Amino acid sequence: MTTEPGRTILVVGHGMVGQRFLEALADNGVTADARVVVLGEEPRAAYDRVHLTSYFSGTTPDELSMVEEGFIERHGIELLLGDPAERVDRAARTVTTRAGRSFAYDVLVLATGSYPFVPPVPGKDLTGCFVYRTIEDLLAIEAYARTATTGAVVGGGLLGLEAAGALKGLGLTTHIVEFAPRLMPAQVDDGGGAALLRTIENMGLSVHTGVGTQEVTGEGAVDGMLLSDGSRLATDLVVFSAGVRPRDQLARACGLPVGERGGIVVDEHCRTEDPAVFAIGECALTSDGKVYGLVAPGYEMAVTAAEAIAGGLEKSFTGADMSTKLKLLGVDVASFGDAHGATDGSLDVVYTDARSGIYKKLVVSPDGTLLGGVLVGDAEMYGTLRPLTGHIPPIPAEQLVLPAGLGAPVALGPEALPDDAVICSCHNVTKGAVTPLSSLPEVKKCTRAGTGCGSCVKTLEKLLPKTGDGGLCDCFAKTRQELYEIALALRVTSYEALLDDHGRESARGGDGCEICKPAVASILASLGNGHILDGGQAALQDTNDHFLANIQRNGSYSIVPRIPGGEITPEKLIVIGEVARDHGLYTKITGGQRIDLFGARVDQLPQIWAKLVAAGFESGHAYGKSLRTVKSCVGRTWCRYGVQDSVKMAIQLELRYRGLRSPHKLKSAVSGCARECAEAQSKDFGVIATANGWNLYVGGNGGATPRHADLLAQDLSDAELVRLIDRFLMFYIRTADRLERTSVWLERIEGGLKHVEDVVVHDSLGICDELEALMATHVDDYRDEWAETIEDPERLARFVSFVNAPGTPDPTVRFVPERGQIKPELPVLTLEVAAR
Repeated sequence: MTTEPGRTILVVGHGMVGQRFLEALADNGVTADARVVVLGEEPRAAYDRVHLTSYFSGTTPDELSMVEEGFIERHGIELLLGDPAERVDRAARTVTTRAGRSFAYDVLVLATGSYPFVPPVPGKDLTGCFVYRTIEDLLAIEAYARTATTGAVVGGGLLGLEAAGALKGLGLTTHIVEFAPRLMPAQVDDGGGAALLRTIENMGLSVHTGVGTQEVTGEGAVDGMLLSDGSRLATDLVVFSAGVRPRDQLARACGLPVGERGGIVVDEHCRTEDPAVFAIGECALTSDGKVYGLVAPGYEMAVTAAEAIAGGLEKSFTGADMSTKLKLLGVDVASFGDAHGATDGSLDVVYTDARSGIYKKLVVSPDGTLLGGVLVGDAEMYGTLRPLTGHIPPIPAEQLVLPAGLGAPVALGPEALPDDAVICSCHNVTKGAVTPLSSLPEVKKCTRAGTGCGSCVKTLEKLLPKTGDGGLCDCFAKTRQELYEIALALRVTSYEALLDDHGRESARGGDGCEICKPAVASILASLGNGHILDGGQAALQDTNDHFLANIQRNGSYSIVPRIPGGEITPEKLIVIGEVARDHGLYTKITGGQRIDLFGARVDQLPQIWAKLVAAGFESGHAYGKSLRTVKSCVGRTWCRYGVQDSVKMAIQLELRYRGLRSPHKLKSAVSGCARECAEAQSKDFGVIATANGWNLYVGGNGGATPRHADLLAQDLSDAELVRLIDRFLMFYIRTADRLERTSVWLERIEGGLKHVEDVVVHDSLGICDELEALMATHVDDYRDEWAETIEDPERLARFVSFVNAPGTPDPTVRFVPERGQIKPELPVLTLEVAAR
């Protein structure tokens, strides 16, 4: 079928698939000649149902929109919302809406989607019963939950678990009722269901599997549920999420064939029995006899129908990948290929870690071909494993399921995938279509990969080449140094402003990437841009900065109060001991001359820091790319060899530079004599006392690649020393690359130490006054991040283990005793290979 100029294409339904159809029409040039009319039932344009639950974590309805600004107007599309189609007259080729308006068509496309199935049980229509399908549904649930205390979700599938997470996040005691013997029965097997069940129950939700809902009880409003095993749940809110059914009523009423269990019958081009009528998405029963409830097959149908309408019949839809990857209640869950091992002769390779709630199963054929799999608790490898389905992986399946360090001798990355491997199943984009492109924004623009569910983005980033023009990343052609100068000169205060005004053309208006966001966050923080958890800055921080603490191997966090120069009073020592004792923390005196406390859950951090701040402690910034410690020996105050007061100088320097954000962490030390007990020459900036003052060393490193520091200046007075350190640090912050230590920077920067000496000591560039002024601003504006955080309810709100279940501790953070303290509990690991 071809669309002649002036003909009318009428689309019934404006959900995700309907919008993708419009985009495909535009891509094929159809909108330039044809009149396109869209009838939408809901009061708003297409939005992202896949991420619908993100509304409860702060995403606004406008942010969920799938319609690019100006798209409808640019293509002359007539979009009518809030007036659904009610009748199709195929003989007259007209559609009549609920309001009585009639629209003629030459081509009709039904994209009506599906409706929630509500079991026909008594009481299903009582006040307090809801479905979980639209933004309006969520708004209604949110409003009703304000007066409710307990909620129950009927259905333990994908959407049911999301609904349960939403109720938990709204503060309700939450039950999940699933008729099947396990959660997510369509996606995971018994082992995966068991792992998921343990994790969800540890979050405080009650799960009832193997039972059905017999009745919803109440007089006018819900007060409980009767289950098929005879038990009763007291609840005042019920959400039905027991699956969906195709919305095929319009097709039935106008005589189009539908399937025995629903769905509008279509051929491989998504055309119905009537050549003028197409059906796409969840309302269609495709030529392989299936109704697809995922967005990826719907997108594929949308493109197929659009190309057929444009006159091309090369593309056909004969089936789709049903792989899924989701985060449900904070748990990664994925399934792909033959997840249940239905293939004759297939073998299961299974890894379980009961403590961490991790379950991985790969299904392979006798010759090693990967057929499918189930991943619960850790789906990091999904982006590589799913495209490998149908191929023999380059390493054995047993190694693929094991954790890092126990599995493959080398990491299996997406570069091992064949070119025909589908990377983005939402838009059917292969590796071969991605690799010629140069950046993620370009991939999204040219192929749409990464714009659907988002599960492929990490894999896409690994496939793309590193930026070759010297720019910071795919989002910025400018270096970190250039971005710093721009932010300084133009007083830029937000990441969005920097990206929109100075990013690559393809990246402007986008979300950025994991390279530039923390780099820009560091730049803005070093220029004094307020608290790092305020406004848009919070979203830029990595995990450690996000919670003002270092995450440890088992998901717990460390608390590191600042102890300037290593000097501490007995009273403060007692406070640290009491805090460690009261909260069951592990204590360790570190090489940085301070006491670290380990083993805190994220929700415990504020209460621990409240006690420490009250005792006069400040953040030690162990989590940030900033100054860590300034070590010292006891100096001339106590030591008979000391020639200067090293403790006093160390305290002065640490208090001056505390909280200074930089490209990488900074460490320092002050030694009271040439015996160098504080090891100053292994620090980013180190100070050694002389009979005439202080020698300043820079660019040292005692880490994985040790470097002896270089002498920058000698026999300095106290004031001269501080002035030169001010200049050195600000020059480093201004010119270093992201994540570049001073040792690497000193060897990379043109002219090396001699150039740094000319700039910092002799002011060869004439910028020393500016460098000193920047440092003075930092010193004047310094505020302790933890002291400010515990006084701000909005900042405190982020310190929860589960965003949708505040107050619930993380059940995977566990410890065992050792030497009178605690240590992380090691996982219980099992690996088995079983023939079917």
